[in-house]
Amino acid sequence: TGSRASIQTALRTLLAVPWPSQRDVGSVLQLLAVLQWVLSFLLLGTVSLLLLIYLLFTSLWLIPVLYLAWIILDWDTPEKGGRRLPCLRRWTVWKHFRDYFPVKLVKTHDLSPSHKYIIGSHPHGILCVGAFWNFITGSTGFEELFPGIRSFLTTLAGNFRLPVFREYLMSGAPVLRPAAGLFPVTRRAIGYLLSQKSTSNAVAIVIGGAAESLSCRPGVTTLILKNRKGFVRMALRHGVFLVPSSFGENDLFHQVVFEEGSWMRSVQWCFQKMIGFAPCLFYGHGLTSCHSRGFLPYARPIATVVGEPVAVPKVENPSRELVDWYHELYICALLKLFNENKTKYGLSESDELHIL
Repeated sequence: TGSRASIQTALRTLLAVPWPSQRDVGSVLQLLAVLQWVLSFLLLGTVSLLLLIYLLFTSLWLIPVLYLAWIILDWDTPEKGGRRLPCLRRWTVWKHFRDYFPVKLVKTHDLSPSHKYIIGSHPHGILCVGAFWNFITGSTGFEELFPGIRSFLTTLAGNFRLPVFREYLMSGAPVLRPAAGLFPVTRRAIGYLLSQKSTSNAVAIVIGGAAESLSCRPGVTTLILKNRKGFVRMALRHGVFLVPSSFGENDLFHQVVFEEGSWMRSVQWCFQKMIGFAPCLFYGHGLTSCHSRGFLPYARPIATVVGEPVAVPKVENPSRELVDWYHELYICALLKLFNENKTKYGLSESDELHIL
């Protein structure tokens, strides 16, 4: 009898405990979605490389040898379309990640399917969260907002040299049906995308690149753009329109910003020139509390606002003066987009866009 009463008491106590609400479950799923992406982005390539090196000195040495041979044979695939894995792009996890911030895509002008486009994504931020979600996963409705256009995002070419991580990145590239894709930011890869005659492609480029991440801090929008003109030259050679887009990326992390001329800044610049990216000291919030410090981004809204296209003619060998002219037109369109929308997406009327 005592045993039965104990069980009944335990059951009543258990039933009295409040069960997690749907909102609580959703929050946990969002946190896990962000965690898996951040860990993949920061650790997957490095850990895979170290593991393969370790296996070289074990009885499983044949695995890294065969994989290295595969990478050599497959070296050019990232620049020629990749290998799309549709199930990866349709993961429900992307929607949970989108809702964590949330991330949204804002349309200010139509993009005609009769043209191709290079979309400039600003600013770089630390991890390019907005650019990845809006131009790759499809979870924010790019295909619905801009029907007939396929979006692509280019990223550091060195990412496609890291084992396993390169397969993860290529899995979103398109093959047979409209979809987003991730490509290396090389002239060859961009030329491949813009030369496809059967489709209208929009190639998003984070123009400021790794150098711009060094100036990333909340409340300040600084772009590395004055001497970045290669994307304009590509647009002229292929006759594709230029489209500015902006907002939201700099508020996701806090960064320790070293002053120009300091030895730490010099070290960052050296790394950036040698290996293509600049090591940043940044932090967000911890895994268990938003008041602790960790590597998870803060849950702050990200809005990628797509601006008005700048019409560009096709010129096989554009002169420096022509490149400078359309580069200036692009900067004017970007400034207009920023000033017309900054108060709508977390900035004040006095905030300015700093272009270096």
